[in-house]
Amino acid sequence: MAFPELLDQVGGLGRFQALQTVALVVPTIWLTTQNMLENFSAAVPSHRCWVPLLDNGTAQASAPGALGPKDLLTVSIPPGPNHGPHPCRRFRQPQWQLLDPNTTATNWSEAATEPCVDGWVYDHSTFTSTIVAEWDLVCDSQALKPMAQSIYLSGVLVGAAVCGRISDRFGRRLVLTWSYLQAAVSGTAAAFAPTFPVYCLFRFLVAFVAAGIMMNTSALLMEWTSARARVLVMTLNTMAFGVGQVLMATVAYGVRDWALLQLTVSVPFFLCFVYSWWLAESARWLLLAGRLEEGLRELQRVAAINGKKAVGNALTMEVLLSAMQEELSVGQGPASPGALFRTPVLRLRTCVSTLCWFAFGFTFYGLALDLQAISSNIFLLSVLIGVVDIPAKIGILLLLNRLGRRPSQVVSLVLAGLCILANTLVPPETGILRSALAVLGLVGLGAAFTSTIIYTGELFPTVLRMTFVGLGQMAARGGAILGPPVRLLGVHGPSLPLLVYGAVPVLSGLAALLLPETRSLPLPDTIQDVQSRAVKKVTQAIQEGSVLKSTRF
Repeated sequence: MAFPELLDQVGGLGRFQALQTVALVVPTIWLTTQNMLENFSAAVPSHRCWVPLLDNGTAQASAPGALGPKDLLTVSIPPGPNHGPHPCRRFRQPQWQLLDPNTTATNWSEAATEPCVDGWVYDHSTFTSTIVAEWDLVCDSQALKPMAQSIYLSGVLVGAAVCGRISDRFGRRLVLTWSYLQAAVSGTAAAFAPTFPVYCLFRFLVAFVAAGIMMNTSALLMEWTSARARVLVMTLNTMAFGVGQVLMATVAYGVRDWALLQLTVSVPFFLCFVYSWWLAESARWLLLAGRLEEGLRELQRVAAINGKKAVGNALTMEVLLSAMQEELSVGQGPASPGALFRTPVLRLRTCVSTLCWFAFGFTFYGLALDLQAISSNIFLLSVLIGVVDIPAKIGILLLLNRLGRRPSQVVSLVLAGLCILANTLVPPETGILRSALAVLGLVGLGAAFTSTIIYTGELFPTVLRMTFVGLGQMAARGGAILGPPVRLLGVHGPSLPLLVYGAVPVLSGLAALLLPETRSLPLPDTIQDVQSRAVKKVTQAIQEGSVLKSTRF
């Protein structure tokens, strides 16, 4: 594994890595706004049926007497489930008898009402426009809103399956650049969508490349950074998600029109697309793919940016071939995805790591759905989630450096699960304690997300790294899709959903004990690197056992 030595020579933590981190983390922040967008652009405003007496000036003028809007509302709209105006029904004819103080609500029947055949009137006090009001996604059509969110999550799942394999075949930077362009074009087009199906199509296309952006950002940061700084850089990258949540709430607070909000969070990707041509392709991937001249040029370029031009000039093809002789002799080009399951060492890592990815997506969305019920102020809630996420990432940074990858993965997942399980023992009336445990669970999940990205990136070789990350992203998004329906178990017992949400991360965390430790180890480049490291570990264990037996004898 000579590439780490080459990277140390040209600079594994210098000016280039600092510029690259900023250039890659900023798009991740904006990508988070796309992921959180429909919390605001698809908010459901208060609404009622359109009725002539209230919403037609001519009809209102012909109303008997000097009746005010409140009286006209009483005779036009029946009371709803929350004692306000019914959101989905109206009277067929004005019920003037309801103005009599002695009249009770039983003086009218369901037969006297009808659906909102003329449309709805929406409350614009919070949002001037949302996609719900734009396309009337209420009442009989209310299922279309969660369908839009499911389509977006499905886009990420499909994108993870495709982008991971494409990145291992055609390169990290090329897929990343294309992803920026597609996110910009599709996101902008969604702001001008004439119909709801067209809007969903463009949101699917944004989600498709969202997976490519997340995966290739992590790959470039990991493969261009030295082992001693890898955790720091990757933690900064995951902290971008918390910053993005705060940014989303801030932007949505100032931009209350859904189309303008969609445009605001999409246009910056055009800038990301322009400067992404400056980004360096992963030299580690180029060399293993057999593109030696391109890999040499990228190494020389990084050396020049890091102020080591003399080192770059001394780095020739002969030096490169000599340093990478062992890796290049193994074979060039991408490995088959089937190797993740055919190779015994990789098979165990694939199964356990996929379970950890699934646990994060499954439990996070279940817990987030529970947290949304504690506050009607979605702006404040989004900020709270983002602010809490940041110290969680700082904490996991310390744990990863001091305890190692495996203990951090286990602790973060088990802690999150135990906090959720503890809520099953807390009485419902103790709202503050339940909220505190939920937030602690969220902290654990945020830490687990960072640990999972770093740990799995170090477990798999360069030739298959993006292929597995794509598989992991698919598992996380599959968990995100399956998580919310688990709440339906609440009809059989209020604690059942929490038991499921808590048990999954606990079991996944315990399964992570089967994985090897990777702290301070160089990234494996080939399958042979992984196998030889596993054989070496077994050999050391056997030798240590023999020494112990001899000592006892």
